[in-house]
Amino acid sequence: MTIFTKIINGEIPSYKVAENDHFYAFLDINPLQKGHTLVVPKLPEPEANYIFDLEDDLLSEMLVFAKQVACGIKGAIECKRVGVAVIGLEVPHVHMHLIPISKEGDMSFANPKMTLSAEEMAEIANSIAKAIEK
Repeated sequence: MTIFTKIINGEIPSYKVAENDHFYAFLDINPLQKGHTLVVPKLPEPEANYIFDLEDDLLSEMLVFAKQVACGIKGAIECKRVGVAVIGLEVPHVHMHLIPISKEGDMSFANPKMTLSAEEMAEIANSIAKAIEK
């Protein structure tokens, strides 16, 4: 069972921004930018760890769900765009990074990660969740 499955199951706390029957979106605890969000599918064990191993329908649904989350991020966090990255090497569970950016370098995974307080993380997650609901 991956750390993402444990987060989806509520065994590990997270800063949830959105959820439906098939996907879960939550703030990255080591963000590149404020509002950096992970989108993960809810998968049976063993979890798929490569995005292109997903069935076409699930992959399509994931992109539509990510679009809704990205619109919420853009509505809550000042940025020019919400960048998308799929690397998939960090955790063996399909996941997509949605990162608010104003310049190309904002999305470099070589940049130092931010450290935010629990209160700030909760505030960011709540503001994104509210923006998604609009």
